[in-house]
Amino acid sequence: MVAPGSYRERSRARLRDDLIAAARDLAVQRGWSDVRVADVARAVGVSRQTVYNEFGDKAGLTEALATAEITHFVTQVRDRLAAAGDIRSGAYAAIRHTLDEAARNPLINSILTSARGTGDELLPYLTTRSDVVLQAAGAVVEAWLTPLTPQASEQLRHTAVDAVVRLTVSHIVLPDATAEQTATTLADLLVRLVRHD
Repeated sequence: MVAPGSYRERSRARLRDDLIAAARDLAVQRGWSDVRVADVARAVGVSRQTVYNEFGDKAGLTEALATAEITHFVTQVRDRLAAAGDIRSGAYAAIRHTLDEAARNPLINSILTSARGTGDELLPYLTTRSDVVLQAAGAVVEAWLTPLTPQASEQLRHTAVDAVVRLTVSHIVLPDATAEQTATTLADLLVRLVRHD
């Protein structure tokens, strides 16, 4: 028997996903700064009030969009780490994939392109508000790394992962080497940090 609220909950979740997908598409097309709540509502075929009811305001929609994108990236990182045979290969695969995916990702490209012009409300999720990224990605990497490094203290693992995740995000925003070079350097750094006695 299906619970009475489950259809309504599924419908609401579907609406939320549709609104976030429309917001993403519009952000890619125009830059997030030029997207209005009314535009997102129109794209999905609902009232502006429906969007406000779901997210509160544009800032709430911005956060939901950023969270959805971060979740997508973190899931891919988890998959790359799970398929790895050791620390170096896992870190390399996850970092390389993240850098390559970020370079191909139209939303990230839109954010970075807008930031070079008039600015973008999503940019802080890669810079000053990157704690969301750091916590989500860091938790996944630490959970993967813990059984592989029983000799390392929890603090050492946390510090090493935090440093490598921050450097990866930094290379997304302002790359100064190829994805392959950066992934190799950061994977080697992680190994050195967690194996330090």
